[in-house]
Amino acid sequence: MLIKNCNIIYLNRIEQGSLLIENGKIKEINPLIYNNEDILDAGGLYVSPGFIDVHIHGAGGFDTTDGTIDAINNIAKTIVKHGTTSFVPTTMTISIEAIHRSMKFIKKLKKTGTEGAHVLGGHLEGPFINPKAIGAQNPDYILSPTISAYNEMVKDCEDAVVSITLAPEIPGSKELIKYLSEKGIICSIGHTKATYEEAIEAIKWGICHSTHLYNAMTPFNHRNPGVIGAIFDSDITTETISDGIHISYPSLRIAYKQKSTDNVLLISDAMMACSMIDGEYSLGCQNVTVNHGVARLKNGSLAGSVLTLDKAVKNVYKNSTLPLYEIVKMASYNGAKHCEVHNHKGQIKEGYDADLILFDDNINIKKVFVLGKEV
Repeated sequence: MLIKNCNIIYLNRIEQGSLLIENGKIKEINPLIYNNEDILDAGGLYVSPGFIDVHIHGAGGFDTTDGTIDAINNIAKTIVKHGTTSFVPTTMTISIEAIHRSMKFIKKLKKTGTEGAHVLGGHLEGPFINPKAIGAQNPDYILSPTISAYNEMVKDCEDAVVSITLAPEIPGSKELIKYLSEKGIICSIGHTKATYEEAIEAIKWGICHSTHLYNAMTPFNHRNPGVIGAIFDSDITTETISDGIHISYPSLRIAYKQKSTDNVLLISDAMMACSMIDGEYSLGCQNVTVNHGVARLKNGSLAGSVLTLDKAVKNVYKNSTLPLYEIVKMASYNGAKHCEVHNHKGQIKEGYDADLILFDDNINIKKVFVLGKEV
C-alpha cells in the first residue's frame, strides 16, 4: 500500500511525502516505483508513528487488574481508536495474587497479540509506595519493598515487566532498586514523600524515571526542592498526564522546558472510564465517580484520568509553543525508548513497523494502522 500526499512527522521535522507499506513494515519513504492498485491519498493529513502509552490502567469499561485476557484485549481495542498502537498495561496497589494474575495475561498477550494496540509488557504501580503519598492507590495492600515479594508478584512473568513505581525512602527500597536495575527493569520514583537528597541518592541506586510528574510526590520549594527538584536537577526521564486537570498548563510548559522533550513521555494514566460516559466505576478495588470527565475517589483524590493520547497531544499543541513533531515524539518515540523497542517502533523510518496514524490539524484521528493493517 502507498500512502501519498501526507505530511510525514519525523523526529525533528515535518515534510510532505509518501510511504510505501509492505508486510507490516515501512518499506520505503517517497518511493519512485510502486503498485498503482493500492493507493491511499491522505489529502494532506499528518501521518505519524502510533502513540505509545507506558502508563495506563484501563479503558472502555475494563481494567488491567480485572485479571482476564478479555479485559486487556478490550483496553487495546478501545485505545487504538485514539491513535495508541502500543501500550503498557499498568497494575495497582492490590494483592500479590491479583498482580500476578494480571501479569500472566500481560505476558501472554505480549506474545500472542491483541485485536488492537500491541502489549509491550507491564508496569507495576505499587505496592511498594509511601502510605502518606497514596493518591488513588489502595492503602490496604501497601507492602514493604522486598525482593521476595517482588519475585512472588512476577514469578514466571518477569520477562514481561517493563517498569515498577516505588517510593525509595521506604526501608528495603535500596536493595530492591539495585536488584531490579541490574536486571534492566525501569525503577520509577513515585507515590513518594522523599526529600530532594533522598531522591538524588535513589537515582544513584538506579532510579531512572519518575511517575506522573508533580502528582503524588514532594513539591518544589526554593529551600526544599523535593522530588520535583531532583527530577529537574537530574537526567532521569519523567511523564506527564497532560489533561489540564492533573497539571496546569503553565506547569507543563515549565517541565518541558526544564527536562526538554527528549526526556518527557506523554501518558494517559487512564482508568476504565476512559471512552465511557460519566458515572460510577472502580480503580484498585475502590469506588470512583467520574463527573464532567474528572475521575475522583469518594475522598476527592484524583483517580487516574479518562484521557487518551490523541487528546494529550492536542492539549499540549494548543497550550504551548512546542512544534508538533516534538509533541508527537513525547507520545511515541520516547515511549518506544522507555520500552526498548525504539529499534523498530516509535518513528517513521524505513524498516520500522507500520504502526501509523493519520490525523488533521486539530489532532482528530482519521485512520489507524497496526503493522500496516487498518484498524
